Amino acid sequence: MKLSVIGFGVMGERIVRASLEHPSPEVNLVAVWDPSTNAMTRLAKDIPSAPSAASLEEAIALADCVYIASPPKTHLSLAREALAAGKAVFTEKPLGVSLSDSQKFVAETSGNRVAVNFIFASSPAVAQLRRWIDEGVVGEPTSLKIETDFATWPRGWQMDAVSWLARREEGGFTREVVSHFLFLTSRLLGETTLEQAKASFEIDGLSETSIQAKLRVGDLPVTLTGGVGTTKKEDHNLWLLEGTKGAVRLIDWSTAERHDPNAGWITAPDALPHSEARPLILRDQLTKLAAMTAGHSHDLASPLEAFAVQKIVEDILASSV
Repeated sequence: MKLSVIGFGVMGERIVRASLEHPSPEVNLVAVWDPSTNAMTRLAKDIPSAPSAASLEEAIALADCVYIASPPKTHLSLAREALAAGKAVFTEKPLGVSLSDSQKFVAETSGNRVAVNFIFASSPAVAQLRRWIDEGVVGEPTSLKIETDFATWPRGWQMDAVSWLARREEGGFTREVVSHFLFLTSRLLGETTLEQAKASFEIDGLSETSIQAKLRVGDLPVTLTGGVGTTKKEDHNLWLLEGTKGAVRLIDWSTAERHDPNAGWITAPDALPHSEARPLILRDQLTKLAAMTAGHSHDLASPLEAFAVQKIVEDILASSV
């Protein structure tokens, strides 16, 4: 797979590094392009071994697969341009900023080589949760709780993208973080529907500061909360599934735990902090991307899955008070 990366922000840089460090010759980074001169200068300085492209058109032409890591409002236009050139596409979430355009894109790309970068598709911690659920650790699920908390938004490492991440039009933690946990819920438990929600925006034009929502997966009730200034950690999250026999949870992206009635919470023996788990997840995402590009089966997030998540996210944000 000859891979081009469009956008050299945080995620673009992570995929560039993961591509260059990938152990398989099936992953071959051929071009990186960003419209920002500063970003391209940083690329040459920080990762001199990364190949740069002189233009978007050149980056697309060199690739078998195009990874899109630009701001959300450009995702679909860039994806369409790459698809028109016969390339596979791997795009960051959200799928888009317009529900109608995203729905149209899903219809357009049915059967095409397109995937969306929801990292829980390749998370060892999520695989562990699935094994525990399948083994009957939870029993019949009775409730699911999702919590997402932030000291500030954007988070400290995202400040280079504050121009859009902090604004209501494209940014906010519901699109950037909560979306991952909605994808996780649908992947592990089934189709998720929103019943009611409330989003708060303290400053006009800026992104949300808190959300509360009730959702449902079949008969399973789901509660969702999120807030800024609600934790001293830069980023804290919880996905907690309780049932008739026990419970399992995911803490701070990559720590899977199961509840034992006698011993309390037991952490998976191979659990890693997210800083160590992330490179392994991106490695596996790229391995699956190479398979998709070659026309083989894979379990990366589909555009249809990404649209279902986007629909819930935008409905939550539309419920502002």
